[in-house]
Amino acid sequence: MSATSQQLASSNRLLAALPRAEVERLAPSLERVTLRRKTVLYDVGGNVRHAYFVLGGMISLLAVTSEDEAMEAGAIGREGMVGIPSVLPDKRAPLRTTVQVSGSALRIEAKIFEREFNHCERFRALLLGYTHSLAMQIAQLIACNRYHPIEERLCRWLLMTSDRVRSDTFDLTHEDISYMLGTPRSAVTKVALALQDAGWIHYRRGKIKVIDREGLKGKSCTCYGAIKENEERFLPD
Repeated sequence: MSATSQQLASSNRLLAALPRAEVERLAPSLERVTLRRKTVLYDVGGNVRHAYFVLGGMISLLAVTSEDEAMEAGAIGREGMVGIPSVLPDKRAPLRTTVQVSGSALRIEAKIFEREFNHCERFRALLLGYTHSLAMQIAQLIACNRYHPIEERLCRWLLMTSDRVRSDTFDLTHEDISYMLGTPRSAVTKVALALQDAGWIHYRRGKIKVIDREGLKGKSCTCYGAIKENEERFLPD
């Protein structure tokens, strides 16, 4: 495997956890692609034709109603991937999968991904463990969005986003955030202004900068810690 391929693979924590020989075998089938903001990778009910190992940026999993109302049910960065339905009998996507923050990924055709999943025991065990971790995140966010106030949820969401994009600065509007949290934009704006007045974030023209992570952690609900602990227990750095 080339040095470039090694560097790309190590940028995704799932691939980095694989034995070198397995990554070398996967490398010819991995194509680096750009993830452009608001691109829909899969819509609900659509066939999953590729899997994506995230290198940078953030992908959101959206639960969608029949009226096309949506709320974020999961967030994925370099710790994970999307495309698990490609190894299942029903290969249709259960959630809308959208690029929330621009970045890049290693893309693999679904049929090759399924072949490797069935062939390599370590690869299969890793992905099953990750799927369990992701299911726990989804369950936690369902409870969070139902029971916790917007102030706590917004702080949790800002921290999770910063973790996934590996940066304290990212491009997102109040409208984007309100969509993710299933909350009116006016409520997001009010809380964001309060966080800015407290000196914890800075917001200008669609760009958010996290200034005081400890301040946000203190205001966030316990869901942030629970989700992070679950991830680190499954796949520590």
